[in-house]
Amino acid sequence: MNSTLIKNAFVVNEGKIEKKDVLIEGDIITKINHNIDADPSIDQIINAKGKYLIPGIIDDQVHFREPGLTHKASIKTESKAAVAGGITSFIEMPNTIPQATTQEILEDKFKIASKDSYANYSFMIGGTNGNLEELIKTNPKNVAGIKLFLGSSTGNMLVDDEKVLEKIFSSTKMLIAVHCEDETTIKNNLSKYKAKYGDDIPIALHPIIRSEEACYISSSKAVALAKKTGARLHVFHLSTAKETNLFTNDIPLEEKQITAEVCVHHLWFDDSDYSDKGTLIKWNPAIKTVEDKEGLWQALLDDRLDIIATDHAPHTLDEKQQIYTKAPSGGPLVQHALLAMLEKARNNKISLEKVVEKMCHNPAKIYKIKKRGFIEKDFFADLVLVDLKQAQTVTKENILYKCGWSPFEGTTFNSTVTHTFVNGNLIYDQGVFDEKKKGKRLIFNR
Repeated sequence: MNSTLIKNAFVVNEGKIEKKDVLIEGDIITKINHNIDADPSIDQIINAKGKYLIPGIIDDQVHFREPGLTHKASIKTESKAAVAGGITSFIEMPNTIPQATTQEILEDKFKIASKDSYANYSFMIGGTNGNLEELIKTNPKNVAGIKLFLGSSTGNMLVDDEKVLEKIFSSTKMLIAVHCEDETTIKNNLSKYKAKYGDDIPIALHPIIRSEEACYISSSKAVALAKKTGARLHVFHLSTAKETNLFTNDIPLEEKQITAEVCVHHLWFDDSDYSDKGTLIKWNPAIKTVEDKEGLWQALLDDRLDIIATDHAPHTLDEKQQIYTKAPSGGPLVQHALLAMLEKARNNKISLEKVVEKMCHNPAKIYKIKKRGFIEKDFFADLVLVDLKQAQTVTKENILYKCGWSPFEGTTFNSTVTHTFVNGNLIYDQGVFDEKKKGKRLIFNR
């Protein structure tokens, strides 16, 4: 059994920052104390003086494109980028080819991950207008949840039959995660601007086409349906200030039946960035106004919004650089999401403790992930060391995504992930990977 002692780290955990030592034996944290003796039998000792030790990030929404879209990305390439960015566990979405809408196809994805994923993994099964029986078969102990697209996006898995939707909400105790945009509103807006511009619509109109109204109509319906049926609802990637008022902060997170997420790009960019970034920041839901961005930040900080995630969704640069109606939505983020939030902490937009709460603790709580998301004795040793004084600039040469580009290219972050442990294994060490070690399937306490 390999052992590692991390000494002199500033441990960020459960709202506190304390200088401590952490002992890892095998895949488990076995001791946390202010001073642990450097016993000669310990295989590896890391002096983390000046560095911060946080739990591994749990990203609850990624698109790693495998199977069927591996010219864009794969579980191997993107999990490697994720680990370099401090993400030790991910939950991947079902809109691959074939779509993960049956138990058989879902398990095929788990098999790929067991061989290739550097990070711990789970997958969502996708809901459609006709697969309720498959959804009901899903084992809540080893599958993250059910994903429903209430607005069409990449993969066109739109669930638009209201009777089916209510039946799904009423028939499962699984967590139901939803993409909320109203299809009719979007189609009407798109038709209007296609009539004026043809296919080459200015990218600045993206948040007008996929509008606040489209988002609010859909998310408010989903919340109302969850309240009616008692379903466990989690709303992905909120993009408007108006939607944040649908969520509450007056009860503990563990008691919430309806939770919500915000993504890094909606906290970092706003509609003023379209002139520079163009279709590279075309996401669904769209990046919207400065006021929306600030409203999302306020709701995140006052705990109406519970999780920070990435919605990592890579496409090739050639695909992204097409005209508006041809350019797909989505972009790569897992390697740089933590760095972006650490930058916001450096600028006093959010505390370091709150970053850890929203990216580590809360995903573990919301999904009831077994023994992850915290730096605690007897928990899995998913740990990340960060140097808040080691700056780096994002360039083509240091991007690990298979697609080879990032919306953060040219950005200088003032922090660096130096070490990432997954299940006690030092998978990433200052730019060097241990490619022999792989992540584990996430298990859920349900």
